[in-house]
Amino acid sequence: MTECTRQPLLFSSLGKQKIVADFDGGRLTSDAGALLLREVDRRVGLTAALAEALADPRDPAKITHDRRTLCAQRIFGIALGYEDLNDHLTLREDPLLAVLAQQRPHPDRPLASPSTFSRWENAATRASLVRVHQVFVEQFLAAHRRPPKEIVLDFDATDDPVHGTQEGRFFHGFYGNYCFLPLYVFCGDHLLVAYLRPSNIDAARHARGILKLLVERIRQDWPKTRIIFRADSGFCRWKLLRWCERHQVGYVVGLARNQVLERKAAPFMNAAEKAYRQTGRKQRRFHEIRYAAQTWDRQRRVIVKAERLPEGPNCRFVITNLDEPPRQIYDGRYTARGDMENRIKEQQLDLFADRTSCHRFAANQFRLLLASAAYVLMSYLRRVVLRGTELARAQVGTIRLKVLKIAARVVTSVRRVVFHLSSSYPYQPLFRTIVARLVPG
Repeated sequence: MTECTRQPLLFSSLGKQKIVADFDGGRLTSDAGALLLREVDRRVGLTAALAEALADPRDPAKITHDRRTLCAQRIFGIALGYEDLNDHLTLREDPLLAVLAQQRPHPDRPLASPSTFSRWENAATRASLVRVHQVFVEQFLAAHRRPPKEIVLDFDATDDPVHGTQEGRFFHGFYGNYCFLPLYVFCGDHLLVAYLRPSNIDAARHARGILKLLVERIRQDWPKTRIIFRADSGFCRWKLLRWCERHQVGYVVGLARNQVLERKAAPFMNAAEKAYRQTGRKQRRFHEIRYAAQTWDRQRRVIVKAERLPEGPNCRFVITNLDEPPRQIYDGRYTARGDMENRIKEQQLDLFADRTSCHRFAANQFRLLLASAAYVLMSYLRRVVLRGTELARAQVGTIRLKVLKIAARVVTSVRRVVFHLSSSYPYQPLFRTIVARLVPG
């Protein structure tokens, strides 16, 4: 491999000592903690399953890097904070990433290049993308030793801004920019669906079909598990609610305010206002009414939160078919969906799910799924391996910084690959605990 002479980097002196830096340290890595993610992947079999799900139109006689290698290199790269394909111009020579991709580190046999990844992403087919989603659902089912008594499927849409002329880009008035409108489905910490959509559609578009597929697959393995659909008011569509009722699926869905609802809730809000004036304290009251819009097939149960805050009145509505007290529906059920928004933020801010800068729509959907696969690994690490530790509820970015970003010198021989981790790494006891949980002695 060609060695290039680089100019040293000069910094301000330390007394009489000059401070000089260069990029000639040799076989080093700054991400040795990702060995933990490798053990997670070996335990759950994610990259192997994704490789099987993806079609490979390449000529087998001309393949240097197989699908498993490409999946691992790209997904682990995203988990480590390298969202751009151009990062792999140099990352392809990182001995740590080679190990993650199940390859023996060798300076003359680098991993895949950015151009290889570009061709790979643009070769994604609709059928392959469906199979990748099936892998996520199977991972979710396999994560449970026994069927749970109840699960809640959280649906939510978000904006994914675009800055070029990608296929499927449209201006969205609510978000005020050109964007995609991906639909996410989570069950607690588990990601089941990351479905990219153009933004010129209703926020609930395809939600009923996706819910139907999820319920059918889950009930194959867990026929007695109670399933609850939860979402904000953007998903309050009476045909979706009717489908839930006909298939014994519970629902807790936000309902947008209108004049009819506010008129029905007026007595409750007046009582809250009166109590606030008498006490000067915040008032929260919960009631229920029956309501149906003109286009609905029938009336349904609506929970009313009549709240008077120092800032002013705050009336909210939630529609449900659950037979539970109003306060339990709102505080115990509906408000818990806010945690899903944190999961989406992790996807977009920490794992670069919004890096949808390909021209082809299918390629951008594939990128979203690669980021989602990185989330699946990081979620398992947090949910299972870090349980009971100081990072049990940490964000993905914090876990990356404290657990994965460890400097190491890499020494390879015929029989071993040794990672000499930084002696000044401050979380050594935690790291040893994690290793003991993942690789029992």
